[in-house]
Amino acid sequence: MFKATPNPPEADPVSPYSTLHSKKLNAAANKALDHYLKPHINRLPSSQDRAMEMFTVVPDANPEALTIQTYETFSSVSILLLDLAESLEDKPRHLAMAIYQLSELGLMLVERSLANEAAIKVT
Repeated sequence: MFKATPNPPEADPVSPYSTLHSKKLNAAANKALDHYLKPHINRLPSSQDRAMEMFTVVPDANPEALTIQTYETFSSVSILLLDLAESLEDKPRHLAMAIYQLSELGLMLVERSLANEAAIKVT
């Protein structure tokens, strides 16, 4: 059996939720959808967006220069990782060494790319 419920509490007269305005709800929903689905339209770039664009590679960069710069970057990362691994113990050290090994793999790939570039220029 159903029991009669007491009178529902009165709505707060100053609450913004006391009445629903369909136009405001629609505008809010559209704004949320645009924010997530169209993030670059009608929006100023945030500081995070600008930070991600701090470093760029020009489209017409010399491929050999890019490869050399990549090699130098990997070399620097490898040295930093070895220095870091020396100051760590156990699991953090193993993690640093694993990343170091990946950077060494990157160095080997770039070295091969440089060798192939040199071979192409010779022939």
